[in-house]
Amino acid sequence: MTPILLAIACLIAVTLGYGGLCAVSPFGDCRKCRGMGHALKTDRKGRVKRGKDCRRCHATGKRIRTGRWLYNRWARIYRAGTAD
Repeated sequence: MTPILLAIACLIAVTLGYGGLCAVSPFGDCRKCRGMGHALKTDRKGRVKRGKDCRRCHATGKRIRTGRWLYNRWARIYRAGTAD
């Protein structure tokens, strides 16, 4: 197998794998708060306390995956274009 065919096969496998992941689990952990929904703070004694709510995920701890976001956008545009 030539290196180009091997690279194409790897790209197809990664794309299908990510597409399957987006179909099975459309939401992933928020990258900013790591799925906790809030930041961690420490007080002056060094004890960990709950911080402010995460602004990215609105304190849910979950964010929509990029692939799923793109699919939703495509489907919305397609539905709007084919509706009579």
